[in-house]
Amino acid sequence: MNQYQAAVEEYLSSMALLAPALREPTTEADAETPAEGSIPQPLRSAMRYSLLLPGKRLRPVLLLAAYHLIKEDWREALPFACALEMIHTYSLIHDDLPALDDDKLRRGQPTNHLVYGENMAILAGDGLLNLAYETMLAAPLCEKDPKNALRAAREIACRAGVRGMIAGQTLDVKLEGSQPDREHVRYIHLHKTADLITAPVVAGLMLAGATEEQLEAGRKYGRGIGLAFQIVDDLLDIQGDVHKLGKETGMDAQRGKMTWPAVCGVEQSRRDALDAVTQAVHAMQIFGSKGDFLAELAQKSLVRSN
Repeated sequence: MNQYQAAVEEYLSSMALLAPALREPTTEADAETPAEGSIPQPLRSAMRYSLLLPGKRLRPVLLLAAYHLIKEDWREALPFACALEMIHTYSLIHDDLPALDDDKLRRGQPTNHLVYGENMAILAGDGLLNLAYETMLAAPLCEKDPKNALRAAREIACRAGVRGMIAGQTLDVKLEGSQPDREHVRYIHLHKTADLITAPVVAGLMLAGATEEQLEAGRKYGRGIGLAFQIVDDLLDIQGDVHKLGKETGMDAQRGKMTWPAVCGVEQSRRDALDAVTQAVHAMQIFGSKGDFLAELAQKSLVRSN
């Protein structure tokens, strides 16, 4: 675990709004009537369950590392970094629902709707999405540097929204069972996955006051690692170990999903993932040795097992 991951875990675990109840409700009225300003217990439990499951914390790590390229005190950006993890987690909860991917496992544990029910899983996803924006807008950086904080929040909102991640998810659902083609699968991968990997890099740089040249390097890095990440994900669905992945394998083919290997084959997919990572690594050269951590992170995305 690197220093960024450790800080993210500590921050998420210590969030007062999501703290576990001090006692179990003793009456039905207790359970249904939360204290003013608190989150109802069933909702809080469902949100905590998915958010605190062990994971890579890739997106918050990317934001903190990008901020650290320019400014030393990277902990200042923790609220924004953890907000990214909330948005990512909400998307996973909703993705796993029977109406979408109907998955049974996530990070090696039963998916949220199997534990808390579909209704509470939907609300938990909604809650995490809204708590993410509440967390960003309440961050000290919003008072210290409001212009760049708002730019970063807008970047995250756009890439997580209807022209970004959700746009990719829409085509992913609508084109199930269609004949795979490169143009559509590239669109899906760049938006469904790469947008929410580009967002933390660009937002982290924006928070740190990066130049336009540095921001463009961040965009190229995010697109490269994001595309490679999803291509490798497609390959792992074919060749991965369910115990290492923490989720079921073979589901893409079963659902008729548009994947990179379905269009290009396994060997070309590996080459394309390598090309994407090479572009990401090259984009970090503008930062000199400070970019080494992110360059290495991109290279590691090629050999991951989960």
